[in-house]
Amino acid sequence: MKSEHIKIVANNKKARRDYHLSDEVEAGIVLKGTEVKSIREGRVTIKDSYAEIKNGELFLRQLHISPYTFAHYDNHDPLRSRKLLLHNSEIKRLIVKTKERGFTIIPLKVYFKNGKVKVQIALAKGKKLYDKRETIKERDVNRELDRARKKYKD
Repeated sequence: MKSEHIKIVANNKKARRDYHLSDEVEAGIVLKGTEVKSIREGRVTIKDSYAEIKNGELFLRQLHISPYTFAHYDNHDPLRSRKLLLHNSEIKRLIVKTKERGFTIIPLKVYFKNGKVKVQIALAKGKKLYDKRETIKERDVNRELDRARKKYKD
């Protein structure tokens, strides 16, 4: 059995706080050489990015990959649209869910898996303010319970 080597480069922390997430999928991404080198340096931001379906293909928008500092010419545009690589059946399933139920597709993390850049995307539905408060309250209660258990154990 082959072991997988995964190195997370960027994480979208706001996603879990601001959205109800479902159906997480791993996708490949079409990049230029300078973009891969910049990602290796950790110079990528996925905070405001989202995926869009166009002509049966999935594109990642607003993913900011800083220009590679050692490329003198032929450097990439930091905010260009990048194609995501998925099977047709997965793309069709995402199309149906985004059109019918009002979901959007957002990236959760960018990482290297066995030397290849991968993006984990998920279907997301925005949380209301009271949902966010509920999540925060639940997290605080769990934290207090953990502290009490730890104190009781010792």
